[in-house]
This record gives sequence, structure tokens and C-alpha cells, in this order.
Amino acid sequence: MAPISTSREEFDEIPTVVGIFSAFGLVFTVSLFAWICCQRKSSKPSKTPPYKFVHVLKGVDIYPESLNSKKKFGADEKNEVKNKSAVPKNSLHLDLEKRDLNGNFPKTNLKAGSPDLESVTPKLSSEGGKEVVSPDSLKSSTSLTSDEKQEKLGTLFFSLEYNFERKAFVVNIKEARGLPAMDDQSMTSDPYIKMMILPEKKHKVKTRVLRKTLDPAFDETFTFYGIPYTQIQELALHFTVLSFDRFSRDDVIGEVLIPLAGIELTGGEMLMNREITKRNVRKSSGRGELLISLCYQSTTNTLTVVVLKARHLPKSDVSGLSDPYVKVNLYHAKKRISKKKTHVKKCTPNAVFNELFVFDIPCEGLEEISVEFLVLDSERGSRNEVIGRLVLGAAADGASGEHWKEICDYPRRQIAKWHALCDG
Repeated sequence: MAPISTSREEFDEIPTVVGIFSAFGLVFTVSLFAWICCQRKSSKPSKTPPYKFVHVLKGVDIYPESLNSKKKFGADEKNEVKNKSAVPKNSLHLDLEKRDLNGNFPKTNLKAGSPDLESVTPKLSSEGGKEVVSPDSLKSSTSLTSDEKQEKLGTLFFSLEYNFERKAFVVNIKEARGLPAMDDQSMTSDPYIKMMILPEKKHKVKTRVLRKTLDPAFDETFTFYGIPYTQIQELALHFTVLSFDRFSRDDVIGEVLIPLAGIELTGGEMLMNREITKRNVRKSSGRGELLISLCYQSTTNTLTVVVLKARHLPKSDVSGLSDPYVKVNLYHAKKRISKKKTHVKKCTPNAVFNELFVFDIPCEGLEEISVEFLVLDSERGSRNEVIGRLVLGAAADGASGEHWKEICDYPRRQIAKWHALCDG
């Protein structure tokens, strides 16, 4: 019995030893974790930020690395004077308002010592050892830059070729350079090009849309069969450069018109480039006319729009006739709040619709309300082409403005008028 009692005493001592060792391990783990946290906290201020940003404060460029920890966004007048004197006079300051959504600044192709820079920079006159900028030079420089921005819409590069074996006319749209930014937020465009052969307008093609670029490289080839070489001299190419817009109608950047008379294509492929010009929005009977009746109900605050007739619509189809329909958009403060459309009338330049639409007006009065009418040609398998456009509202001019004023002055009265369509 004695050996059995000694073994029981040894087993009773094992749990106490295990508890002591586990307590020491817990204390060691907690102390090690605390030491690691302190090391990370102390090492944070010494690290440099992974990127730079520019903060413009009172015309001085401030970088986070050069700021003191005590005063990052405020300083005395003496320090401001020192900072201003430290910045060289010829240094360029970044304007934050010109950035896009990604925070990038637009690229500038100005080179040091270039003749463009020398012509734009104002002349300095020395008076008593001080440099003074003359106001005339500033006015001339700003006027030059504004005129250049308004006139230059970019350049289109393409090539023409005629394949005598297949009797096919080949057009290759290569690229466009220097397009203007149609999106004010991202400072870019989503360009694509529409092309058609005049005067028949039988062949209509378009390129793919290239996203967020001002120098798109399309490199797309279009081959038109069945055009004899003797007829090439009587044709003309019409290019329309557009910017795709997901939420509204695409923006027209400009157009290029190339008459093929006098162009010899017997020597193979011919490379050409033309400046993109502003689209000529012409208001004439060539786009047709639309008969619209309007009535404003002040008691129910509704606007009744009746699309009655269309006449003298231009030829759009291969057969010489179009399949027109009218799309009606209601705008409040330049934001579309409602849309309707009529039925399609087949193969007629003089369509009779007689369709009535009633719109609820979200505000009292028609000061901020406008109605847009789009006459479109229905085409299966492709995007419907806009034949003509009409806008009625308080800001409209001519007959459109008079019509709108009459329905405001005489509520509950149906007033109908013919309106000439403009190019859409």
C-alpha cells in the first residue's frame, strides 16, 4: 500500500505545475503583443506618404512633406510672404478646377522655347528695374487662345482606294487627332464617326465607339460594291464626328465634306486628312415642317400636346421615302421628366399622326418647361436617324417662342401652328 500512496501524491502535483506554466505563457504573450503595437505606433510618423497631392492655398502650392506638424493649414503673414517670394515668377501653378474625375490634369503640349509660347507670353517693359506686364499684351493673348479653342475641332485622317477587279470603292477611316472634350466632368469624349456617300445617301456606315479619348485610332475599312469608277467623280463623302452619350442624345463634334471630283484613284491608295469643321445647323424647308397643337390647363396644371401632321420630309431610305415617327420629350429645368412617341407611318414624306399626349407639369406656370419634338426615320437593324428637331419653350426664338407665349397668355385654348424643323 505504501507505493500506491506515493504515486497518488505525484499525480496531485501535476495540475499545479501546468497552471504555473500557462500563467507565465499568457503574461509573455500579452507583453509581446503590447510591444509590437508600440513599435508600429512609433514608426508611423516617420513613414513618407505613398503618393503626393497638391493643395492650393492662397496661390501657394503646398505639399504634405514640406508642411510642419504644428501649422499645416495656417501660417502668419510673414511666412506667407516668404513662401510667395520663394516661388519663382515663371513657375506654373496647377488649377484644380481643370482636373477630371480621376484627379488627373489635362496634358499640355507646350514646350520650352517654342514659338507658340513666345507669341502668347506678354511683353515685359522695364520701369525702374521692375517688370511690368502691359494690359494690351494680355488682351491679345487671351483673345488668341479663345479664338483658337473655338475654331479648332481636330483633324480627321483617312484613305481612299478603288479596287478595279472587284469594282469596289474602299474607304479606310484611320484616326482623328485633337478632338475637343464634350464631357465637362471627365474632360474627355467617347468619339465615333458616321459616314455616308452623297448625294443618294444609300450607303451609311459608322465606326465603333472609343471610350475616353481625344485622339481615337479607329483603323476601320469600309468597302462599297457596285459603284462604277466613272461615277466616283460625281459623289461626295460626308463624315460626321460624334461623341457617344449614354443618358441623352449624342453630341455632334463636327463634320468633314469631301467632294470626289478631281480625285484620281488609279494610282492605288491615297492618304488624306482634313480639318473638322463645325456642323452647319440650317433651318429651312429641307428638313420639313411639323404641325403641333398645344393647350395649357392652368386649373389641372397639365399640358396637352397634339402631333397633327408632318410635310415635306426629306428622303432618307433607298426607295426615296422615309418611315417617320415623332418622339416628344418634356423637360423641366433642362432635365427630361417625361417622354412619348407616335406610331410609325410607312413610306411617306407627308405623314398624318393625329395623336394626343397629356403631360403633368410639376410646377406652377411654364417658365421652366420646354417640349422637344424629334422626327425620326424608323430603320430595322440600325439606330434610327433623326430627320429634324423642334424645341418649344420660353427660351425659344421666332415662331416657336411666339407659339409658347400664346398658350401661356391664353390658357384652356388649343392653339395649332406649323413649325419648320431644324437639323437634328
